[in-house]
Order: sequence, then C-alpha cells, then structure tokens
Amino acid sequence: MPNIERANKWLDIVAEDLVVAEDLYKLGHWLYTGFMCHQVIEKTLKAYWCVCRDDDPPYLHDHKKIAQGCGLYTKLSEEQLKFLELIKPMNIEARYQEYKCEVARSLNREKTAWILEQTKQMHAWILEKLKTKSSIR
Repeated sequence: MPNIERANKWLDIVAEDLVVAEDLYKLGHWLYTGFMCHQVIEKTLKAYWCVCRDDDPPYLHDHKKIAQGCGLYTKLSEEQLKFLELIKPMNIEARYQEYKCEVARSLNREKTAWILEQTKQMHAWILEKLKTKSSIR
C-alpha cells in the first residue's frame, strides 16, 4: 500500500478519536479524554511515519520513540516535548485499576481542557509537517 494511503488510514482513525475525546470531555470523563488525546497524538505520529518511511510504524505507544523513528522528534519545540511527557501516563488502556485511579486523580475540568487543546494544536502542527512531505488530505 502506498505511503499516503497508509497515512490516510491512520488519519481517518484520528478524526474519529478527536470527536470521541471531545464527547468524553463534555461528559466529564477526564481520564478517558486524556487516553483519547494520547491516541490522537500516537496515531498522528504514525501517519507521519508512513510518509517518511517505507516500513509500518512500530506496535508501541511511546510518542518519543515513534517521533524519533520518523525524524520528527528533533523538530518538536520544548513545549511540545513537555506535553508529550505530560500525556505519557494517559495511555491507560491495559493498566491496573490503581494506576488508572492515580492518573484520574491528577485530572480535572481545567487540566483536561488544556490537554485537549494542546492535543489539537500538536495534531494540527504534525499535519502541517505532513503536508510539506506529501499530498496528504
């Protein structure tokens, strides 16, 4: 499958994930909003990977490693790097309940709104980088 097609498949999923994150936020589900924001960034990075490399992105959830693997890490600002570290614990899909509770306690309406906004901004930034590399949607 051509690189742009592979990238667009990731971006189709990301579009849905962003809507889900916004809906979860409106319902007051801070932890799962954070999880979906983590997913948005992960999958957007994987789309970028697809236009930069011929192999598939790795089956991992570490933003830093994915960004390093596709050459985007060194282009991230200090603020973006800090944001990636902040949302790293939000990958709660297979975590123990006590870990989920600990992460959930660190979130509230304001912090989650900020995470959602930062996710949208980083997503848009990566998309701009993608567009300069290819004729992505």
